[in-house]
Amino acid sequence: MLAFNYISLHYIKYFAIILLALVMFMVGFDYMGNTEKLDISANLLLIYLVYKSFYAVDILLPLSLVFAMITTKIFLIRSNALVSFYSLGYSRIDVLRPFVVVSSVTILIFISLHSLPNFARADEFAKNIRKNTQYLNPSSNLFFTYEDKFVYFSSLLPLQERAEGIRVFTLVNNSLKEVLMATEAKYVDESWYIKKADIITKPDNIDFKSLGIRVKEEDGLKILHGFRPKMLDQVYEGKVNFTVIDAVDAFILLKAQKINTDVVKSVLYKMFIYPLFVPSLIIIIFFFVPVSIRFLNVSLFSFTAIVSSLFAWAILFILIELSNNKTIYSEIGIIVPQIILSAVAIRQWRKYS
Repeated sequence: MLAFNYISLHYIKYFAIILLALVMFMVGFDYMGNTEKLDISANLLLIYLVYKSFYAVDILLPLSLVFAMITTKIFLIRSNALVSFYSLGYSRIDVLRPFVVVSSVTILIFISLHSLPNFARADEFAKNIRKNTQYLNPSSNLFFTYEDKFVYFSSLLPLQERAEGIRVFTLVNNSLKEVLMATEAKYVDESWYIKKADIITKPDNIDFKSLGIRVKEEDGLKILHGFRPKMLDQVYEGKVNFTVIDAVDAFILLKAQKINTDVVKSVLYKMFIYPLFVPSLIIIIFFFVPVSIRFLNVSLFSFTAIVSSLFAWAILFILIELSNNKTIYSEIGIIVPQIILSAVAIRQWRKYS
């Protein structure tokens, strides 16, 4: 217990220092590169920097956990604390356990943060401030299918839960049967409520005997049950900054509508599967570190460990981007690398346990 507490405290300390340093570097570098585009009020600038910090944490937190383990291990070797623990009867697994436990708990907290819109969509909000001086930009010209209907929104305002310029096209046997036209719709009670709409109906057979196209007014219509504004905004704008709840709901809804769910699956894998590389990589690197400083070239080891960690992280990140763009299957890009890393880590753990 003594070793666990001692190592955990130092690990958390180095993790906080490294994460803060990396986040400040990334946010500062971004600010210097976009100074001309950020000619905005002080309040918006502060909000922009906060969102950029959230985004930097989202990108860099897993890597910081690995770097902190490397730094803590070097500290233990330099201070001869590691040799002392082994002399007192602690095994390698006992020394490794604090790193695995702390990193795993941190990763669980990290995953749960993606249920917060301000964290999950931080990069999107920051880009909107930089481009449009507002953190939530209305989506425009959304055209999608739902329950064998084609739906068009000329403008969608997710925060206000309102849409403008609505058109709903109904097809029967691949032929246009009906068109619903409305100026505005609001999201009420899990459905889109249209106060007043014009419905244009085409006869089945157009000839001299038919009555021709009929136009009638309808009041109090409800369409798109279960399609929340934020879900519409994310899915049909092709964005990948889902919250956990939105991603799960989008997957269930798109699956029921028999619409391609590859992007949503990739987002879910990224949120729940990708961060798990951290404990595996920590276990793998841990066993390559010598016990004593007499057998360790600190500079060479630090350089090799950091470069190896960056290389592994970069490969995983590239595979995620390829999965998000549907270049490769998300199962191959995200799940398979995790299985490989986990298998190597389990083998190392069993070897020294």
